[in-house]
Amino acid sequence: MKNVLFGKEANPFAILLSLVLFLIAVLVAAMAYFWQLPTAYFGIGLLVILGILVPRALMVANQWERMVILRLGKLRDIKGPGLFVIVPFVDTVAATIDQRIQTTGFNAERTLTQDTVPVNVDAIIFWQVHDTERAALEIANYREAIGQVAQTSLREMIGATELSALLSERKKADEALREEIGSKTAEWGVAAMSVEIRDVAIPAGLQDAMSRRAQAEREKEARIILGASEQQIAQTFVEAAETYAKAPGALQLRAMNLVYEATKERGMTIVIPSAMADSMNPAGLGGLLAATAVPGR
Repeated sequence: MKNVLFGKEANPFAILLSLVLFLIAVLVAAMAYFWQLPTAYFGIGLLVILGILVPRALMVANQWERMVILRLGKLRDIKGPGLFVIVPFVDTVAATIDQRIQTTGFNAERTLTQDTVPVNVDAIIFWQVHDTERAALEIANYREAIGQVAQTSLREMIGATELSALLSERKKADEALREEIGSKTAEWGVAAMSVEIRDVAIPAGLQDAMSRRAQAEREKEARIILGASEQQIAQTFVEAAETYAKAPGALQLRAMNLVYEATKERGMTIVIPSAMADSMNPAGLGGLLAATAVPGR
C-alpha cells in the first residue's frame, strides 16, 4: 500500500492503526443503526477521517534513513530514525536520505594520458552522506552528480599522468582522485570515503610492445649478472693461480685430489703422461693410484 501524497510506502503500524479505526467505525455504525442513535454518526465520521489521515501522519524512518520535512515549502525539521508525526497536507517529506556507505562505479574510455597513450580506466568510489540538509537542499540529484564529478575527475587525472605512473603508482592515483572528488562533493554534504581504480586497459599493440620491452630488460639483467659472475670466477682463478705459483706443493696436492675424486666413484683408471706424472710427484701419485685401482685391471 502506498501513501499517495508522499509517494512513499505507508508503514505497517500506520496501516494497522487505520484499519482498527475503520473497524471501530463500522461497529459504531452498526450499533447506531440497531439502537437508533443519530448522534453516533458524528463519531463515525470522525473515526473515518482519522483512519484516512493516520497513514499520512504517522511516518517511520529506518535506522539508516533521515527524512527532510518541509512545512508549506520551508524546511521544518529532519526526522529519523523511528516513528514520528507530521501534519497531513501541511507537512511533506521532501527527501529521504540514506546515510549508509554507498558505491558508484565510473569509467573513462579512450582517454589520453600525459604521454598521449589512449587508455580505458574503470574505477569505483565509496561515499557517504554526512550532512542530510545540504544533500537534500543544495543539489537536485546528488547520486547522479557524484557519478559525473567522479568521471570528470578521473579524466583530468589521466590527462595529467604518464602511463607508467598510472600503472605502477595506482595507490597514489587513488588517493589523488579521492581528494579531488571529495573537495567537490563536500559542498553537497557528501564525503568521498575512498576511490579504487579497478582496471587500466591499454591497446593490444602497446601491450605487446611493453611485453617485449620487459622481456628485453630481463634478458639484459640476466646477461649482466652472468658477466659479473664470470668476472668473479676469473678473479678467483687468478688468485688461485697466484697461490699455486707461490706454493708448488699445493698444486701437487690439488692435482692428486682431482685424480682421487675422479676415480673413487666408479673405480676408473686414468692414464697420465709421464711428464705430468713427474710434475705431480710420481711416488705419491703411484701410491694413490694403487689404492684406487680396480682389481684385475
